[in-house]
Amino acid sequence: MQTILSILHYFLCFFLIGTILLQAGKGADIGAAFGAGGSQTVFGPRGAATFLSKITTAIAILFLLTSIGLSKLSRQGSDRSVLEKVPIQQGTTPQETPPIESEQKK
Repeated sequence: MQTILSILHYFLCFFLIGTILLQAGKGADIGAAFGAGGSQTVFGPRGAATFLSKITTAIAILFLLTSIGLSKLSRQGSDRSVLEKVPIQQGTTPQETPPIESEQKK
């Protein structure tokens, strides 16, 4: 489930970036972005900005929902400590460090 949600999250991330970059500034129309004349518009006078802003809002909401979902999924598996996952070796004692050679010659 987490893998599918992560893939969807990355897809939404790139799609959100794309829709934001497609939006025109206040002074420019979308026709200018594609090389058309300055006075011509592609989707009408205000239709393109409204359409892209609605898509951007919807994708942003989905992106936030997947972010929350991923954080909840990652939180479920982290109740235990990392040290509890390390296997305990029974019957081993710590080894002594060998003496330094200069101490052996004295």
